[in-house]
Formats: sequence, structure tokens, C-alpha cells
Amino acid sequence: MVLVTGGTGSFGKKFIQILLKEYPIKRLVVYSRDELKQEEMRTIHGFQDKRLRFFIGDVRDKNRLDRAFVDIDIVIHAAALKQVPACEYNPIEAIRTNINGAENIINAAIDKGVQKVLALSTDKAVSPINLYGATKLVAEKLFVQGNNYSSADGTKFSCVRYGNVVGSRGSVIPLFLHQRKNGAITITDTRMSRFWLTLEQGVRFVIKCAEEMQGGEIFVPKIPSMKIIELAKIIAPHSKIKVIGIRPGEKLYETLISENEAPNTYEFKDMYIIKPVNLFREPKNSIWSRGKKMKQERYDSNLNKEWLTAKQLMRMVK
Repeated sequence: MVLVTGGTGSFGKKFIQILLKEYPIKRLVVYSRDELKQEEMRTIHGFQDKRLRFFIGDVRDKNRLDRAFVDIDIVIHAAALKQVPACEYNPIEAIRTNINGAENIINAAIDKGVQKVLALSTDKAVSPINLYGATKLVAEKLFVQGNNYSSADGTKFSCVRYGNVVGSRGSVIPLFLHQRKNGAITITDTRMSRFWLTLEQGVRFVIKCAEEMQGGEIFVPKIPSMKIIELAKIIAPHSKIKVIGIRPGEKLYETLISENEAPNTYEFKDMYIIKPVNLFREPKNSIWSRGKKMKQERYDSNLNKEWLTAKQLMRMVK
């Protein structure tokens, strides 16, 4: 039995689609607060599988989470307020959803005997300079330390941290596609770079981590970078490019693993795992012990070893 919070979002829909198609799921619960989006999933987008259950609810509501988590084995926590400007202008709302909501998820999962909770985080949680990143950093801390609130054989909590999803809602790519109709693209700084992955890559990485997690890990995929100006040139090669300056709360490059986290990070073929450092209990034969210690000082989009080509980006966009 699986439940996904924020199940009507870009990630949630792709996650549900893949899980229903490829895994022997008995029941899959979509938990979200927007009844219109749930109805559109059923009617317009064709999510009518008999294994699906739709729950109206908010992660701010602990009582509703208690009801939704009955007989649930795995929770994928994707619900969040994530638009940077909206969080800056509505800071208390961001805290109520991203931080208080995380606390409610943890308490409800422990109370109802959920086996695993995997929370989605973001590169903006690393050395945050905006409120969204700060709330996600706190949420990460809550989920990692949530393992100390759980019994030895109780709920396990872990996080997945990755970069920008190509074409997702709020992504710069849909903005560029819209702007090119008018023949002019706006970017904030020519030096800016970002990590990129497709929605399906993100979903499959989350599924893999949910299968392998033991509690307390922060999973980070190895993904390529691209400068925003190169992205603009590929998306709109015949458009003018106007540099408008960095916005409040925006970084030149994004970091997935900081200098402070690197000493506790282990490298694998396709990912890094940040080891928890303040847990009362560590699993025997821990997953991170199978990797090798991370060598570089940090993992950021500017110093990345892997960069997207134009062909690779266009395949991702399509």
C-alpha cells in the first residue's frame, strides 16, 4: 500500500503512472488538497485504475493524515509550496506547509505504523539563500532525525535531493518556450548554471531509493549541468537574449552536496548517499558502507563533471 502526498502534481502523476504500470500495487492513495486536480486526473488524464484512492487533505492537517495513513506501508512525500517568489511573499504559509507539514507526516507515520517515508527535497536546501530552500533544509533535518523518534523496528525516514526537472511546472523551459513567441528571451545572469533531469528520471530514482532506504540517508543522483544561457540558445536559437539581473533569493549555481556534507558522503555509480551523523541507531550493513568516500569538496552545477549537450537536452525536452 503506497500513499503519495501532492499526488496531483507533475511528480505525483508520473510516479503514479509508472507504479500502476510496472509494480504489483494493491492500493495507491493520492493525497492532495485540490479536488479539481483530482477530478481532472480521473476524467481528463485517465487515472481510473481500480487500485487508486483519492483523498482530499492537507499535510497541515494531522487528523486527516492519521486517517489517510491507515494500512499504508510506504509514503512518498512530494507536497510542498515550492515557488520561490510565492514563499518569499507568504513566508508563514511556506513554513506551515513545508515544515509543520513535515512534522505532521512524521508523527502520523509513526502513530500509524507506516514502514517507510521518503521525502522529496531540492538543491535549494543546501546553503539556502531563500525561504523555500530554508524550509526544505529544516524539513530534511526533521525527516533524518525522525528516525530517532521511531522505535528500532518502526518507521524509517529518508530524503531524496535533486535538481531542476525539465519541463515541470514552474520550470524555466516552459517560460522560454512562451517567450520565444515574442522573439525575446530573458535570463538573469550569463554565468548561471543548473542541474537537470527528466521527470521520469526523478521518479525512477525515487522508486529505487524507496526500495533501498534503511533510514536517515539523503540520496543524491548524479545528473548533468547546463548553463541557462546555453539552454536559452537551444530552446530559442533565433530569439534575442536580454539579461535582466539576478532576482532576490536566486543563486548563480546550485549545490547538491556542500563542503560540510562531503566528508560524510559516499559515492556510487549513479548516485551519492549522505550518511546521517546524529542517529541513535545505525543499520547493520548500511547501504552507504558499500560505496566509496566522496573525493571532491562539493557537488555543484558549476563544477560538475557532466554537462548536457544540445542533443541530450532536446531529447529530454521531448
